Amino acid sequence: MSYDLVIKNGMVIDGSGMARYRADVGVKDGKIAFVGRIAAPATETIDAEGHVVAPGFVDGHTHMDAQVFWDPLGTCSCYHGITSVVMGNCGFTLAPCRETEADMVFRNLVRAEDLSRDAMKAGIKWRWETFPQFLDVLDTLPKGINYAGYIGHSAIRTYVMGERAFTDKATEADLKAMAQHVREGIRAGAVGFSTTRSPSHETSDDKPVASRQASWQELETLVGAMSDVGSGILEIAMGVEGIDYYAKLKKLAVDSGRPITFGVFWRRATPDAWRVALDTMEQAAHEGGRMFAQVHTRPLNVLLSFEAHTPFDKWEVWRDVRKLPLAQQKAALQDPETRAKLVAVATGPYENRRAIGAEARPPEWDRVYLLDKMSGPHRSMAELAREKNCHPVELMIDLAIERDMKLFMMQPIANENQGVALELIKHPRSVVTFSDSGAHVSQIMDSSLQTHLLSHWVREKGALTLEQAVKYLSYDTATHWGFHDRGLVREGMAADLVVFDPKTVGPRMPEVVCDLPAGAKRLKQTAEGIRATVVNGQVLLRDNQHTGALPGRLLRGRVPG
Repeated sequence: MSYDLVIKNGMVIDGSGMARYRADVGVKDGKIAFVGRIAAPATETIDAEGHVVAPGFVDGHTHMDAQVFWDPLGTCSCYHGITSVVMGNCGFTLAPCRETEADMVFRNLVRAEDLSRDAMKAGIKWRWETFPQFLDVLDTLPKGINYAGYIGHSAIRTYVMGERAFTDKATEADLKAMAQHVREGIRAGAVGFSTTRSPSHETSDDKPVASRQASWQELETLVGAMSDVGSGILEIAMGVEGIDYYAKLKKLAVDSGRPITFGVFWRRATPDAWRVALDTMEQAAHEGGRMFAQVHTRPLNVLLSFEAHTPFDKWEVWRDVRKLPLAQQKAALQDPETRAKLVAVATGPYENRRAIGAEARPPEWDRVYLLDKMSGPHRSMAELAREKNCHPVELMIDLAIERDMKLFMMQPIANENQGVALELIKHPRSVVTFSDSGAHVSQIMDSSLQTHLLSHWVREKGALTLEQAVKYLSYDTATHWGFHDRGLVREGMAADLVVFDPKTVGPRMPEVVCDLPAGAKRLKQTAEGIRATVVNGQVLLRDNQHTGALPGRLLRGRVPG
């Protein structure tokens, strides 16, 4: 037998949690054909000496619904070992939607997910109306990685209710129509239904996105539509919920028979809420329901940069400077008179609208950190400013000038307690995911949470074994979202594989690029130590360089019968 691809001499960590072993991996017709010692010829060979051969990683929380139309590779996820993603989270999808009403969908996305309307208008060719038609269009697009998706509540609501979706309670006729769209979406291959209650999700005019107007009865009705079909996950972006709401979700999981998932983080304002969430999941399991948490591997950081956003962009004086080209901004910072005005304003009271989601906040300088290298510890701007006997704003300006405006700072908004973060990672009812890739494109860069897990928690801290970490990133995520032919290095499984060096794997420093449609900017981050990423048996990336192959597929959810 000859193979299409053989990965030789690697250390296989197969995703199950089983101990590593040395073996070759042979691939034929997009499947793993043999694991063992291989002497047969192959069309293509990868020498994995000194490297781990693992299943491709799966990210269950992305927002690539728009990006997939202009970025066939699936960046930046693909650079970090990701071979499959789930998009359409938090109720934000592009279907169902009539092309003439696209702006209603965009209204839900522009501020809540930091997606440029101009980029979406320029980059998306509208060829659908219903969600099944949307999936059929996705099937035809060139793709580097695999995509699955939810059908989103905000899109359904605006499609059925029009402008009323942003203000009104649904009528019985509205509920009936929305439920039918959920059933059609699940039957066509949506992996579930998504929605949001998060106060971070607002439109550009400071109004709640459409799905936040829904009543509990509406949510029950639409989850019940999934029960009618017998398939689908409820994904919900949570707000600041009390015990009563968790109890209602638990009952919904038990009564509907549908799995329920949401993000769980440590937050300073509600330091014990994560325990309530996990306790609720345990109770649900005892009562016959299924709930699971999506957790992160590091603090959720807003990245501050003169190339993207600073906390002062809308403040007096600053807003005029920030409209200038970057070189002219640098010149303004070097002008003593302008600099003095900027410092005076930045050290004064904050008068602009509140920040939501991943938007930059007025800085607490003891909690804003200089990002000058990926591995920590990172020092706060307040500490560094004290050493130089200056105000942190002055230090920020000085560092930006010294670095030709290429300065990054981190502003944590959740998960600062890393002891809790590790506890969440290890919890049996959690999955390691939640990159938000495709959203917050100029605000955060969490597509690297997987390589951070390998570099920080495995190599630097020794808090996890490689076997544990690979299982968290592959088998666990693939299984929770129903990708049962992926997530393991086993014969007969889809050949989604990542070959990496455990001694060097990790995220590189981020950069700001303007490569979105209409020239919109975003953050970009690649990785060290990944020799190859294989999708459906074809090498997509070698050393993070695209090979030209586009082997990705649409992964449709399964419906019983």
